[in-house]
Amino acid sequence: MKNIAIITGASSGIGKNFAVTIKNHGVYDEVWAIARNTERLEKLKEEIPYPVRPISLDLGDESFVEKMRIMLDEEKPNVKLLINCSGYGKFESTENISVEDNLGMIDLNCRALTAMTLISLPYMQEGAEIINIASVAAFQPIPYINIYGASKAYVLSFSRALNRELKNRKIRVMAVCPFWTKTAFFDRAVKKDETAIVKKYVAMYEPDFIVKKAWHTLEKTKKDFIVPGFKAKMQVLAVKLLPHSIVMSIWQNQQKLN
Repeated sequence: MKNIAIITGASSGIGKNFAVTIKNHGVYDEVWAIARNTERLEKLKEEIPYPVRPISLDLGDESFVEKMRIMLDEEKPNVKLLINCSGYGKFESTENISVEDNLGMIDLNCRALTAMTLISLPYMQEGAEIINIASVAAFQPIPYINIYGASKAYVLSFSRALNRELKNRKIRVMAVCPFWTKTAFFDRAVKKDETAIVKKYVAMYEPDFIVKKAWHTLEKTKKDFIVPGFKAKMQVLAVKLLPHSIVMSIWQNQQKLN
């Protein structure tokens, strides 16, 4: 039986960083790297010392569920690690975002993450681990980043509750809640040649910082979520203490969105 790690969104950003640092955090017979960009996935073979299986799938297309089920059923591996990094956001007035994009965020950020988790669980044994990428946006309602923030709130809640449910199987689930992070995420989130919705970034972190903190927390603590970075932690503390009506007003004033 193969011991494998599965990483979605592995072709860039946080997902790729998890993939190329996995050698320091476990031994695997194979890494299943999932993303849409086949060329980038192939290049991972040069950066990871374990055999890499590039799997080119669009997780926004519901047909991926059956394809993954078939692959897992044929291989019957031991899934030691699942990292769900695939996701996207749109920064715009909700009514100006197409219905397809609004539903697409829910499909990829929530539905696909949930499906990957549920179809992997039957192949997990004691000691298996799941990392789900949520966001600081999960802790507050955010006008103009409305559905993205709500989808990440789902990821955080789902991950923490599932972690409790799986304790009897000794399977760990942890959500990672990054603040603004320098990735290709913004290529899709922000419309080019238009006035930016987000005009001020309180902090901007590097993907390797987020991933390093996530690995450390997974290995050294029993936490079910992590907020990497001091400014990010202060942001979360503030939105816990203040009424959300005030939090939303502060956000809109900060970004000149009134």
